[in-house]
Amino acid sequence: LKDTLILAMSAFGGPQAHISYMFKLMVEKRNYVSEGELIELNSLCQILPGPTSTQTITAIGYKIGGTKLAFLTLLVWILPAGAFMVFLSVYLTVLEGNGVSLDFTKYIQPMALVFIFYSGLKLSQKVLKSKTANILFVLSIFVSIAITYLLGDKNIGAVLFPVILIIGGFITSTLKFRRQKKERIKHSLNIDWTYFIWFVLVFVLAIILGNVFSNKFVLLFENFYRNGSLIFGGGQVLIPLLKTEFVMLKGYLTNEEFLSGFGFVQGMPGPVFSFTGYIGGLSVKEHGILAQLLAGSLSLLGVFLPGTLLIFFVIKFWEELKQYRFVRASLEGISAVASGMVMAAVVTLLFSVNVNDWSVTTSVNINVNENKGLINILVMLGTFAMLKWDKVPAPFLILAGLFAGIIF
Repeated sequence: LKDTLILAMSAFGGPQAHISYMFKLMVEKRNYVSEGELIELNSLCQILPGPTSTQTITAIGYKIGGTKLAFLTLLVWILPAGAFMVFLSVYLTVLEGNGVSLDFTKYIQPMALVFIFYSGLKLSQKVLKSKTANILFVLSIFVSIAITYLLGDKNIGAVLFPVILIIGGFITSTLKFRRQKKERIKHSLNIDWTYFIWFVLVFVLAIILGNVFSNKFVLLFENFYRNGSLIFGGGQVLIPLLKTEFVMLKGYLTNEEFLSGFGFVQGMPGPVFSFTGYIGGLSVKEHGILAQLLAGSLSLLGVFLPGTLLIFFVIKFWEELKQYRFVRASLEGISAVASGMVMAAVVTLLFSVNVNDWSVTTSVNINVNENKGLINILVMLGTFAMLKWDKVPAPFLILAGLFAGIIF
């Protein structure tokens, strides 16, 4: 739990970056699990809906100490970032009334893009060990970018990403099935359906209560439980869907409020899904501070609960499932595709394409002819150099970025 708290306070860069922190602390330093076990768990969580890094670290807790430790690991992991983002929604409500600028976060976004890129680079070095894996890695980059640009913010994009992961797993399972060492099946699959039943019951109950009472707090829980049940691939997939639902369709937040919160969560350690606590809090800002705290907490519960129930359901028979050669062979393809999706996330977060006229804009100003763009390029290069040569720990890089934003 102490090591989980250290990760929750220092693991920047989103789910793809978190895995590299877990390798360093949970595998290399503590040896809680082996490198192969962590890659397997991460691959498993990639094909489940919900926050990938949260499910992975919860699964590690389960392997070490069972269900009770897994629940405690989950709480320790999400509380720091979740509490900060909920309180931030309250604080920004006060700042908005006083006209305070949030431009001091302007260097956090280019730094966060580098964190994601670097984590994808490190992950690919660990999992790309064959020609087939490298081909799947490259193909997944192009396919993921194409899906994002052609479908934009449509929900079908979130459905297609897990399909790509499954296809990658099917390819290596088919091609490399016979290369896997044949093992005697010691135990047949013994599936306990309890957590899956709870997953479905809460989903149905939230929808019914939301439609019957039309209460904003219940509706927020239902919205985020639905998102947590359908989102694959981590926070990078969640962000555009949240913007569509809460800014464009419902108007709970302004575009400025949404982007300010996104900048902060990029600079926060821990799960990117904690952004939902911020959105929930600002969605009820007209009802006062206590309402914001309640709505933010319900939003966090809603988005994290489905993924938690699903990982508890699957992890109980995961060791038995791995006995089958086709399952073990599929993990190479899933990991390779997941690595490619990380690299694609960097491109899609950096560039925005208008599919009507194919004009390209950047979410981070990178125009070398402008001082602001040149500074952002230098920030990105400097961040990469610091990460590459381990000169400065990630938390200090983020603090330096905030400090520079305040000064300039």
